[in-house]
Amino acid sequence: MSKTVELLGAQAEYFLAHECKTIDKNLIYAPGPDAIDRIWLGSDRNPQTLNSLAALYGHGRLSGTGYVSILPVDQGIEHSAGASFAPNPIYFDPENIVKLAIEGGCNAVASTYGVLGAVARKYAHKIPFVVKINHNELLTYPNTYDQVMFGTIKEAWDMGAVAVGATIYFGSEESRRQIVDVAKAFAYAHELGMATILWCYLRNNGFKKDGTDYHAAADLTGQANHLGVTIQADIVKQKLPTNNGGFKAIKFGRTSDKVYTELSSDHPIDLCRYQVANGYMGRVGLINSGGESHGAGDLEEAVITAVVNKRAGGMGLISGRKAFQKPMNEGVALLNAIQDVYLDSSITLA
Repeated sequence: MSKTVELLGAQAEYFLAHECKTIDKNLIYAPGPDAIDRIWLGSDRNPQTLNSLAALYGHGRLSGTGYVSILPVDQGIEHSAGASFAPNPIYFDPENIVKLAIEGGCNAVASTYGVLGAVARKYAHKIPFVVKINHNELLTYPNTYDQVMFGTIKEAWDMGAVAVGATIYFGSEESRRQIVDVAKAFAYAHELGMATILWCYLRNNGFKKDGTDYHAAADLTGQANHLGVTIQADIVKQKLPTNNGGFKAIKFGRTSDKVYTELSSDHPIDLCRYQVANGYMGRVGLINSGGESHGAGDLEEAVITAVVNKRAGGMGLISGRKAFQKPMNEGVALLNAIQDVYLDSSITLA
């Protein structure tokens, strides 16, 4: 019995034996060792950007598989440093963040200009850097759903980054300005030869209806992904779907009944498959987020998320708080457990 099956326990068959009857797996551009040649070679990405994608794909325990495991630590800005690092204060020190990514066998470490800039000369050649270029800082009061630029694309390039990351709060009052800002930034990043990763998050109080939160609904997040790939994100980060029917509930926008009757079901893998489909059928890889730390159940939750992502056609996981809000050896073990899912050839596309 594999460690993954052991961790899934009674849920193993539910997640590992599921066969997707919605969007056929043969329509999906699944990750693989030949992803650059098979998926990206016909695109408009320049050779240096393809080289950066290859560097991202080619590092860590998942090197050469087409899958990625990324450690994201931008929560010091997004959620406050105290809330993020009080559980394990060693991560106030940027070097320990990078050390966790290296020890954990990650493809890359994603963090802020400040964190990565503090250790760039020592580590930029040892693990791919993904510089997060915008943030919603939680000190302006009252807070708004906005993302502002914290630095320039050239600064990220100068510190040796292979990619830049950005967030757009789709659905927020400021989302259209954010789309323009990030689209321009991504265009320049590609010009310089860096890859681009977009955090495609939803933010609007109207997405909560009759006591149900649709911020992670498959239909709404799928559309956010579709907007993200339109401004040429090379990878999109999205929360794992928790429900569906957001468009119907809020009675806004356009959808089709087939989205709910033929292209998705209630199964988590089918809901995630719909997210993958909105990224040009997987041409642009989907990485799901690991979510907040809940303590004892983190390992099982992380493995389930990885299984759902992989079997849906996604390309990996980006897990932060579950890894760094605990002792480093436990964080490494969690990251390795996630990677083991993608290294397990018996866990296939549903």
